[in-house]
Amino acid sequence: MKKDLRVQAGTLLAAWPDLMDPNFMHSVILICDHTDEGAYGLVTNRRSEFSLGELLGENERLKESDFPVYLGGPVDHTRLQFVHIAPDRVSGGMSIDGRIWLGGDLDDIGRFLAEDREKALRSVRIFLGYSGWGGGQLEGELTSGSWLPAPPAMDAIFGEDGVASWRQVVRSVAADAHGLEEQPPDVSWN
Repeated sequence: MKKDLRVQAGTLLAAWPDLMDPNFMHSVILICDHTDEGAYGLVTNRRSEFSLGELLGENERLKESDFPVYLGGPVDHTRLQFVHIAPDRVSGGMSIDGRIWLGGDLDDIGRFLAEDREKALRSVRIFLGYSGWGGGQLEGELTSGSWLPAPPAMDAIFGEDGVASWRQVVRSVAADAHGLEEQPPDVSWN
């Protein structure tokens, strides 16, 4: 297995199949920042029950939007943020890894959604909350085998939701572990 990948901004983390924490079971996390002080990331495959319009009803351009919002993690569900791969359509963001951008102008997002919703669905992901680790915490979880690091894959970030996305990432890094993605979190469930 490719567990030796250096974790940095842009890396994906797939939860190990036996990770039972309900916040992270079968999750895929995009690492947005990783330093000696800690790490910050967004769960990319856990859709929330909210739409963008429900959360930003005061924004004239977005108040009717049914664009999906994802749960970025268990920390600070009052914080709305987004990642995208459309710097030509969304100004003001910060590059995570040269291909993926964090944040930007919300009015640009509104225009993008109005002009080309299908492309926006494949290029933008909006989140409530985030996942965070203190200094050394993520390294400890990696050493204990909680996460499978993977290189960034746009279809895993902006494509399918849920377990399908997780399985795709697990297969990409654990090709020599046939059936790993089908393993239940608790083997007694078999």
